[in-house]
Amino acid sequence: MTHPGRISLADLSRLDAGVLLRGNSSQLDYQHSPTLEELTECLCFSPGDGRIWLNDQRMLLIHASSLGTLRRELIDTLGIEAARGLLTRTGYVSGTRDAQLVRQRWPDADPASIFGAGTQLHGLEGMVKVEPVHFEFDTEQGRYEGEFLWHHSSEDDEHIAAYGIGTDPACWLELGYAIGYVSGLVGRLVLFREVECRSMGSRQCRVIGKTAELWPDAEEDLRYLNPQGYASPTVMSAEQSTVVATTAEADNSVKMIGASAAFTAASHALQKVAGTQATVLLTGESGVGKELFATMLHRLSPRSQQPFVAFNCAAIPENLLESELFGVERGAFTGASHSRAGRFERAHGGTLFLDEIATLSAAGQSKLLRALQEREVERVGGSRAIKVDVRVVAATNEDLRDAVKRGEFREDLFYRLNVFPIPLPPLRERRDDIPLLVSHFFQHYCQLHGRLLRGMTQKATQALLNYDFPGNIRELQNLIERGVIAADEDGLVDIPHLFRNEKIPQSMIFSVNRQGALSNKPQASAASLWEQLQQLAGDELSMEQLEQRLLQEAVERANGNLAAAARQLGLSRAQLAYRLQKR
Repeated sequence: MTHPGRISLADLSRLDAGVLLRGNSSQLDYQHSPTLEELTECLCFSPGDGRIWLNDQRMLLIHASSLGTLRRELIDTLGIEAARGLLTRTGYVSGTRDAQLVRQRWPDADPASIFGAGTQLHGLEGMVKVEPVHFEFDTEQGRYEGEFLWHHSSEDDEHIAAYGIGTDPACWLELGYAIGYVSGLVGRLVLFREVECRSMGSRQCRVIGKTAELWPDAEEDLRYLNPQGYASPTVMSAEQSTVVATTAEADNSVKMIGASAAFTAASHALQKVAGTQATVLLTGESGVGKELFATMLHRLSPRSQQPFVAFNCAAIPENLLESELFGVERGAFTGASHSRAGRFERAHGGTLFLDEIATLSAAGQSKLLRALQEREVERVGGSRAIKVDVRVVAATNEDLRDAVKRGEFREDLFYRLNVFPIPLPPLRERRDDIPLLVSHFFQHYCQLHGRLLRGMTQKATQALLNYDFPGNIRELQNLIERGVIAADEDGLVDIPHLFRNEKIPQSMIFSVNRQGALSNKPQASAASLWEQLQQLAGDELSMEQLEQRLLQEAVERANGNLAAAARQLGLSRAQLAYRLQKR
């Protein structure tokens, strides 16, 4: 179970309040975007590969009774206070993720509608039906107050079944969700409390939310948001909590990002071995980030202030390998006009990363084994041994055990390198990380190339979630950069911007229609699209007539809301208004 990290008033006050400004529940109109229908369309089912998505966030459809069992286990094992804290923090993460979804997907929505979307998402996800009594907010002042009624709480059902009616509120997940969602919008910590709860015998739950400063005893609630044992709370946002580590590259663009089980396992192994002197062998397909992991291992190690030297064994001709690794003395061979230290000497006191270790020749393997065993090197043309203190991290995309069986890799060198192996998963085995990686690369390349884009279409996001990525993270990075460059300014990145010669699988993606049923709508071929246009406008197709009809229908579908209509068409509001004026 993950938690959002440690939270404090000071740090939450730095959350981006954006342009929500001020408003209240009297301005709430459920016909304005994001409507319940629009939110529901974000829920996509991919039963063929066992995944459900809410926009770009992985979801689960799980029995409420299963969560009830987990709840009882937590309470009985950890005690009610610790269990409440864990569930509150879990709900907080969910709320912050949904707030991020709404802000990114509907950036031009009415402020009150953005707050109202949280109540609808809470119901859409099956937690509770939320009835707003009133709320008001001023994001410039960082102020929020609200009151809500909660009906049919799933947590109450399970708590009452296990423990009966008691004297304390029990909607801990739901409170955490409300805190996370609203705090992410207001830009300050907003605390919610149940003043009435079905688990206390009330007919319904009544919840009060206020900016933390407005509560005289906010610390009472903060103790459930901060994990036990932290004396000095600090904040880590929901997004930050999924980022295991960040490298200090010069352009600050490369990050180790992930929340999937496979990535987390590799990261935990890295953190466990980083503080030791053990040799590490990183294995995995090309493009999974082996050098990035090696760099992070060095930064987490006691050698972090010493050199990190990377060497690709496949990039150097065999006749130069020895001089590159071990150095050369002046006059050792033609062209050796001066003495030069090799990679081992340059990495003295630090870490030497040997990539594609399986490509070493038999002679190169023998010389490397001696250097590792003796902890000394001898320059080409030299006559004295040079002691070196180097931690070696090796990497390969081949199975070295098979190479040993084939006689292509020395067995004794394999065991010398395989002290602490860390297998790195391919991207297709950590699909939960794709949305996080897409978001990071999208923001990075928009900034790098000076592009102003509004995001990615649903079709593009779904295509990325279902693509196999034979080139792993490196390929994903290239696709996003390509899309950022190819998309129209102030527009959305779509499938044609991302994929050129890559083969996109015909994955079965299901979404929920307005009747609540699953539907699948494959993209029309070019011929069928032409036939549809002919049916719409007759044999003589006029581009101006087609454009104006398309624009008008989009406005009508959006009930006159130009911002919502523009989003449907992939235009800005100003672009849509200009095209409508040309009529």
